[in-house]
Amino acid sequence: MTAGAGATAGADVTAGVGASSALDAYLASFAEPVGYLNFGSYGPPSRDVVETITSLATAASAGVPSSGLHAEDERAFAAVARLSGFERGGVALASSTSLGLMQVAFGLPRGEVLVSSAEIPSNLYAWWRSEEAGLTTVRPLPAVPGQPLAPVTPERVADAVGPDTVAVAVSAVDFRTGTVADLAGLREAVDDRLLVVDGIQGFGVLDADWTLADALVVGGQKWLRAGWGTGFVALSSRALSRLRPVLGGWTGVEGASRYDGVPHEPLPGAQRLSVANGSPFASGALATALEQVESVGVDVIASRIADTAGEVIARLGAAGVPVLSPTARADRAGIVVAGVPAGSSASVGARLEAAGVTATLHGDDRVRLSVHATTTPSALDAVVSALGAPA
Repeated sequence: MTAGAGATAGADVTAGVGASSALDAYLASFAEPVGYLNFGSYGPPSRDVVETITSLATAASAGVPSSGLHAEDERAFAAVARLSGFERGGVALASSTSLGLMQVAFGLPRGEVLVSSAEIPSNLYAWWRSEEAGLTTVRPLPAVPGQPLAPVTPERVADAVGPDTVAVAVSAVDFRTGTVADLAGLREAVDDRLLVVDGIQGFGVLDADWTLADALVVGGQKWLRAGWGTGFVALSSRALSRLRPVLGGWTGVEGASRYDGVPHEPLPGAQRLSVANGSPFASGALATALEQVESVGVDVIASRIADTAGEVIARLGAAGVPVLSPTARADRAGIVVAGVPAGSSASVGARLEAAGVTATLHGDDRVRLSVHATTTPSALDAVVSALGAPA
């Protein structure tokens, strides 16, 4: 063995130990119940996030100037830029995915927005409200006969876009089926139109190239585990050149503190979408949650979640429980959908609750299970026991 090879091997071992230590620290910072499998709805924040909020609230109560508290905004901006791959100037903070999508929907050039009717409501109401305001026209993506929950594919989009289409809206991970969108294929199908991605079900736990989107909108209360009131919008240069700050407020303009009673020019970057000063508590919570993800690495978290989701799928199959979500590793993130006999969801939900499992019942024939890096084998035991029991 050469000296160089020995040095590399030693470095690899050290890096491995460091990565393991970082993962251990990350996992130890959470305290949700063992059977919590509902991250697709809400991800309980870490102790670090709670401590950040508490510290900032304590500082605020002690009269720390707001300018000092709002230094947390820059922490959040920087962390979003690092993890998303977007330029810092293309990032704006938002209190929810819904509000971020509203900003994009109302700022679009006039034209047609293509969106699937099976999308999550937040990714529908934004476009509907913009249409009601006379700003855009919503065009539902043509349905696949007999498949109301068919995934949004590049082929379907390529066939549906037209000369009046200005934007295509899609979720990175479908909230009902757990299907991961082919962002690279969609980027090609959308061409020069704006690709608007609701990333709330995947950002931070899916190892993806987010810069394929023109507008990436993410709420932090689910997989990022930053708590409610946190989130961001990240815009490409193409989006920045086309979106108007129709819903932008006084903090989104030049010379915001120059109170002269006349409208000012919008800021050059995504901050033009700002409506008012946000909560530094939310900014700090988001920054802390993102920095925790960075400390481990999205690839590590994604791999751990993919392994656990695969184990859920295998164990459900062995117990005779149908899996209604994608089973191939590349096609799924952290959501696994278990099928139950039609009309039995209430009784299944009661069994899950009795077993200490928190999940989401979708309709009367399916249960959505969402696993995170903190999910343990004990949680899977409880799920399989409850779902494998007779209805």
